[in-house]
Amino acid sequence: MTRRSPLPRLASAFALVAAAATIAAAAQPAAAQIAGASHPTANAPQTGQVDVAGAAIHYQLYGDVQSGPTPLLILHGAFMSADAMKPLIGALAASRPVIAVDARGHGRSGGVDTPLSYDRMADDAAAVLDKLGVEKADVLGYSMGGSTAVALAVGHPDKIGKQVILSATSRLDGWYPEVLAGISRLTPEIFAGSPIDAEYQRLSPAPDKFPKLVANIKALDATPFGWSDAAVQAIAGKTMVIIGDADGVTLDHAVELFKLRGGGDVAAATQGFLTAAPKARLAILPATSHIGIMGEIPAIAAMVVPFLDDKAPPPPSF
Repeated sequence: MTRRSPLPRLASAFALVAAAATIAAAAQPAAAQIAGASHPTANAPQTGQVDVAGAAIHYQLYGDVQSGPTPLLILHGAFMSADAMKPLIGALAASRPVIAVDARGHGRSGGVDTPLSYDRMADDAAAVLDKLGVEKADVLGYSMGGSTAVALAVGHPDKIGKQVILSATSRLDGWYPEVLAGISRLTPEIFAGSPIDAEYQRLSPAPDKFPKLVANIKALDATPFGWSDAAVQAIAGKTMVIIGDADGVTLDHAVELFKLRGGGDVAAATQGFLTAAPKARLAILPATSHIGIMGEIPAIAAMVVPFLDDKAPPPPSF
């Protein structure tokens, strides 16, 4: 008997936030055109792990962190792994070293028996940077990884430069309440036979602990978190916020985060053009959902690379 896909059961509750790995896994063949011939380093990472607070945190390294350009740390979303971010890694690793981390309890990392928190995951990522001898990195985080990126920038300001916050929030209430309600109704059985379940079984050092991972993520998204406006404003590095116009992240929150990071400069708005790279950038992709944004890798890379390179917007040609 063929097992039916769990996606219809997830859709009504928008627990698709947690099913992003399904789409990422399905996108791998197409993404190989990006990550393959053009960016061969995306297919041959160095790998390792670092022991942090009772867990072996796994990482992948693409390129040489001592080569000159600021390394980019990539952090995946809930139920995903560094492997699921390879399409994006392939689009970015040609221009800079990339470090991708499996979050605690995800992918090849241990620690599924310990609770998840953004501060804990930020500490894990900071330990990976220490292990690799990286004094400062830029960071791109998707969904759960985006909130971890904020935690890194606040809690480890000496280690983090620019941040790309992709479909993520700086507070729990930045998500639509319906999204959080959907996550609260997740069960391990929903994922039975799905690519998420298969990837967990393939990668995890504790393949029988998937129900514990589900419980951890539900607890993470049921626990209020957030950083004060003052803490967010105090982040030194520049910030780019990217969401879809049909994202699980509210438009109001994305705009608020953009403004807290220095966006909405009246002087630039009144003169009609920018003469220097701004402190904050905001992108809202049209007809794009929280999961659909992972299918917009070329568009994301086209915006992220100039941001990381600190390029000023080009002047008009007329």
